[in-house]
Amino acid sequence: MKRIISTTSLLILALFAISLNASAQKSKKDKKSKTITETPAAVQILTRQDSISYMIGRDIGRNMKTNGIEVSADIMFNGLKDGLNAIDTVMTDEVTDALMMSLQMEMMAKQQQKSEVSNSEAKQAGAAFLAANKTKAGVIETPSGLQYRVITEGVGENPKPEDVVEVHYTGKLIDGTVFDSSVERGESIKFPLNGVIAGWTEGVQLMKPGAKYEFVIPSELAYGERGAGPIPGGSVLIFEVELISIEKE
Repeated sequence: MKRIISTTSLLILALFAISLNASAQKSKKDKKSKTITETPAAVQILTRQDSISYMIGRDIGRNMKTNGIEVSADIMFNGLKDGLNAIDTVMTDEVTDALMMSLQMEMMAKQQQKSEVSNSEAKQAGAAFLAANKTKAGVIETPSGLQYRVITEGVGENPKPEDVVEVHYTGKLIDGTVFDSSVERGESIKFPLNGVIAGWTEGVQLMKPGAKYEFVIPSELAYGERGAGPIPGGSVLIFEVELISIEKE
């Protein structure tokens, strides 16, 4: 039967594959069974190989804990040794495929539940933030729900969606965490205005070259429930944007 390779199984198999040689070296030095509750103080780190072995084992454990995978340490290391020594497995490919699929489904369900809870909390916090921010002096809310405040007004023409704009910006979550900043990188960025999130496309059209605005963007005008990189799903985003120039198309 063809092996079933999923995102989850690739993660687990990659972690196991990386640890094979390191785990074998460690097992030669200590034949006693190890448990996942053993503390680093019980481990003797004498060589660079020991350090690598411990590091990989620790990272595998952390990944399993993060992903909610419960294992028996003794049996897991037996499996590692069997794979290293090319010993016929006690589990057939068919059984392994079915088990891996079941594990994948369990992990997906847990992740979905976790995401739903996180998104719900982010939406509630975002709604409260938007409601409070709307009452601040100088804040304007558009029909779409986008909120903005003029820091410095510019001069000239407003960009259109098909124009390329050059900007400096800093993006933050509502707790103040900076997730991206061209200012910190010291390099402005150019992009087609219709190629970014809806909140940017709408907001930057209100600006003129030289202007600096603060935008508070509801999640539905940003990355929605899916989030993006360091941005959790359901997040309201705060951007301080300076429009440097417009390239008309």
